[in-house]
Amino acid sequence: MPKIETANFGNLDYDEAMTIEFPAGLPGYPDDRQFVLLDMEETDDTFFWLQSVDDGEVCFPLMDVYKALPDYDPHVNPEELTELGEMGSDSLEIYNIAVIPSDLSQTRVNLRAPVIFNRDTRKAKQVICANEDYAVRYYIMNDLRAAMQGAAAC
Repeated sequence: MPKIETANFGNLDYDEAMTIEFPAGLPGYPDDRQFVLLDMEETDDTFFWLQSVDDGEVCFPLMDVYKALPDYDPHVNPEELTELGEMGSDSLEIYNIAVIPSDLSQTRVNLRAPVIFNRDTRKAKQVICANEDYAVRYYIMNDLRAAMQGAAAC
């Protein structure tokens, strides 16, 4: 099993079959094309780490914003996703890059530029959605707390 030395996780073993390819890299990181998605402990599949396999220093927190914003509906030009391969509703995953500061109440996500994954081809791309009303810096914690309280009440 291959290993990578990472800034956040030390020596990390990863399964090459589980890598995610970003054919064009990420904006600002064109040389980082292979990543692994890691669970962020104790977040109930809400937050994840997107760790570069190409550079152990590059790692992004991701959020499944549907946990807090179930009506999130980014409109993406299908032509932008052709390099990800044939994609059905069961192979589509959408995440958003997050900023998680020490004051967790200030956690924010980029709703304007979701990261689209094709689970079947294991390819992904960050795109700019056409919904101009979605913020680049959306403070998400109040929505997440409300969603968790609503789920606990059920």
